[in-house]
Amino acid sequence: MWASFWQSLGEAFKIIGSGNPLMNEVVATTMKMAVTSSIISFLIGAPLGLLLATYNFKGKKVLVIICRTLMGLPPVAIGILVYLLFRGIGPFGQLRLIFTVTAMIIAQVLLITPVVVGMVETSAESTGKALFETRRGIGLGSTRTFLLMANENKYQLIAAYLFAFARATAEVGAVQIVGGNILHKTMVMTTYIALNYNTGNLEFAVALGIIIIAITLGFNLVGGVLQLIGSRKKKR
Repeated sequence: MWASFWQSLGEAFKIIGSGNPLMNEVVATTMKMAVTSSIISFLIGAPLGLLLATYNFKGKKVLVIICRTLMGLPPVAIGILVYLLFRGIGPFGQLRLIFTVTAMIIAQVLLITPVVVGMVETSAESTGKALFETRRGIGLGSTRTFLLMANENKYQLIAAYLFAFARATAEVGAVQIVGGNILHKTMVMTTYIALNYNTGNLEFAVALGIIIIAITLGFNLVGGVLQLIGSRKKKR
């Protein structure tokens, strides 16, 4: 049993070291999708999270509840929604984006943005309360307040982006529905892992699994360290 395990693992590392062109193509498509969707999600979600953490306004609690609800949405639900919107007979079917990397990015943005908003709002909440009182006392303008808030939570913001990137890299349900897992077009690491497993090409699936675990683990570790640094600085 263990001999078979180590043999499969060894073959997987050989595949990684061989520089397989198809594997490189799949990894490149994954990185394109993950980088683009995570940056868009961060640029939308981080400012919204900071605003929710900094300002008190009517309906804020409702927005926070909605955001935290959206954080738990199943990826396949987002995938089905985007598919219905962009399929041939859907409202945006004329754009012909279904089964493209662009459709996958849209699904990822809808999935990840609420997570970024929730992470930033939660981590910046204590700073926001203190800063709101300071703003009222010394008459800081809205722009300066926002920039100061961003600076005070820079480590949390970086951690939120790193988590968004890791989430985009590891997602499978939504991207498979809207991307179609098309070879040389929309096939990414997670969907290709599932395909190779189903077709019995276990070593290739394990090789891609090792790559995606290494990427996700690395980004999450960096994000965790930055959050720890940020929380320690707040306590000082």
